[in-house]
Amino acid sequence: MTSTEIGHPDVATEAETVDLLIYSDDVDTRRAVIEAVGRRPGKGLPLVRWTESATHAGVVKKVEEGSFAILVLDGEAANGGMAISRQLKNEIFECPPVLILTARPQDQWLATWADADAVVSAPYDPIELQEAVAGLLRRGRQR
Repeated sequence: MTSTEIGHPDVATEAETVDLLIYSDDVDTRRAVIEAVGRRPGKGLPLVRWTESATHAGVVKKVEEGSFAILVLDGEAANGGMAISRQLKNEIFECPPVLILTARPQDQWLATWADADAVVSAPYDPIELQEAVAGLLRRGRQR
């Protein structure tokens, strides 16, 4: 069976959709990420449906109640995404993969402390964001 055949785990069906959560206290950051990633972050991957959160408490509540394929957390938000990532990774059984947005590449070590699965630094390049989300989705599909 080749990877282009129907039913192969690496190929998304037309109706398949996964939920992603984006956290930032800045609506412009949330919009930029959602627009950059688009409806389908990569070939053979499912469509994505976004849930937005502007608060730390909102993220925790939504993660506890929902089933997200990926969490995208703004490390520069007032209630930083790195602290939220570390909290969720320690408190949520089988926490979804986390992509942290940082202000600069030098902050990558902080994202490592926060147990991030991927990091993208500002200025946010749409291709880099798409590739990061696609990579996390592909890893999740291989489990």
